[in-house]
Amino acid sequence: EEDDDDDDAQRLCSYVPIDPCQGVIAALRIAMMEHIDRHFIDLETQRFESISASLPDPYALKKVPLEKFAAAVLPALNKLPEGQPLNRCTMMAHRLRELEKKYKSILLVCSLSDWPWIHDAYIDQQQPLVEDEEVNETSIYSADSETLLFMLGELPYITGLYEAARSELEDDENLSVDGIKELALTARDRYRLELKSKGRKITPKLLSVYFRYVRNLSLIERRMTPDLYTLVKAAQQVAGDQFAIQIAETSREYPFVHLLPFEKLSFGIEQAQLPNGTMLEMSNRLPGNPISWRNCELTPKPPKPKQDEWEMKWDPFKQCSWPPEDVAIEKFRTSVKDHALNLLGVDLARTEKFTTSMKDGLDLRETLRNWHTGELHVKVLPPSRGKLDCVIMLFDSPADPRDYPYRLTWHAEHQDESTLAFFATDYRKDMVGPGIGMANYGGALFLFPPRPVQDIWNDFQFDFVDTLEERLLVAACHYSQEPHIALLSEAPPGIGWRRLAKRYQKKLIHVPLGRFSQETIQQLRMFHVLNGQNIRSYAAHYIRKA
Repeated sequence: EEDDDDDDAQRLCSYVPIDPCQGVIAALRIAMMEHIDRHFIDLETQRFESISASLPDPYALKKVPLEKFAAAVLPALNKLPEGQPLNRCTMMAHRLRELEKKYKSILLVCSLSDWPWIHDAYIDQQQPLVEDEEVNETSIYSADSETLLFMLGELPYITGLYEAARSELEDDENLSVDGIKELALTARDRYRLELKSKGRKITPKLLSVYFRYVRNLSLIERRMTPDLYTLVKAAQQVAGDQFAIQIAETSREYPFVHLLPFEKLSFGIEQAQLPNGTMLEMSNRLPGNPISWRNCELTPKPPKPKQDEWEMKWDPFKQCSWPPEDVAIEKFRTSVKDHALNLLGVDLARTEKFTTSMKDGLDLRETLRNWHTGELHVKVLPPSRGKLDCVIMLFDSPADPRDYPYRLTWHAEHQDESTLAFFATDYRKDMVGPGIGMANYGGALFLFPPRPVQDIWNDFQFDFVDTLEERLLVAACHYSQEPHIALLSEAPPGIGWRRLAKRYQKKLIHVPLGRFSQETIQQLRMFHVLNGQNIRSYAAHYIRKA
């Protein structure tokens, strides 16, 4: 229905949302299925005054009897303003009186905020003060699936689950909660499909943390069920921007829109656009709770044409790293080195009989072995001998050379950085911003303190080895100045690698990859290549961890 006032910049319209989760619409559908007579008793108005009321979360009705719910809510309702809102209630009460002459039993379906005033007008037998207005012809439109979020009371995805349960005669009693879980699982599957190994591992434990986060945020906002902002914000905090984007995209999907044979209407915040482009100011005739719109800053993956454009503009003669990632990987290198030194100390540990000092603690195994003698044995851990100046990290071994075409030796920019040689995925295949590409380490070699070295990938003296990992290994043995080399990998080095190290009079100290959080490893493997140091000034705007 439209208001044709030519003075208005935008035409004012009212609409009835055919929302499957709206109480009035659900009641009408049931009445139609049961062939029950239906009468519309509201006052006809050209310009509808939509009034939202702040009511408790309807989820409470699953636990609280209707009588107690109404007794708690009704006294807190604000009185309707004079004019159209009260005139509508008076007209509805009057028409109920007229329908009583025809029907023995009548069910009135109305807004809870209107009910007390309809009841009073009905009891007092008030006469309507206004008549129905002449209104424009009503048109039927299908809501654009991309903008359903602005029209439906529930999330479109949850509404779709209710419709699917209804069509298949399934139980939908707990869909308001189970639907949120289904939404998160669907978003997780799409997240995995899109990012594959680059994404975080959305484990059952992480999902449990996510749902607790959602619950706590909802309670802080005095809600029993979460809204879209809560779901997206919790996903961003727990698993990063990309998972939050999947939650947002999945939540607005509704599978049944394409079945409607009507022209599409695109909705916005209290606005809509007709198929011909005309903008309308919209007033909802079945308003729910007031809606507050909030901003949540997310960085989506750029579209493929944009990535192709950035790749084409790349200058192959300028490359540098992203300093925050340099700091993170250097801290991890230090941690791996410390683990290796501890393991080196354990290898040199010995046991001796207790005399006057407990040394480095009681050796329970040796004491129990000699229990019959009554002797105590203690551990002696000598100080670590030597230092470690070289760390090798193998994240994917055995590595397929076709997966890791990007091989480079980077020299340190300052004394707090290592000399770095690595093999990684092609950063040009994953452009995240202008002059910013993302790659994944397959393996890396760190020399600290930094020193000048030749590019190990083009050094002919290492051509006698076949694999990427072996090239890192022989380069480490060649350039390391200490007798021990730390090797971080999933499996311990085989006899072939140990022979390679022995050839250079080196010894490998294996640090199991499983000692560290897989989530940490996943994030450290991802790094960004910048097309020059000037890119660092704005790179933070585009770089987001998955």
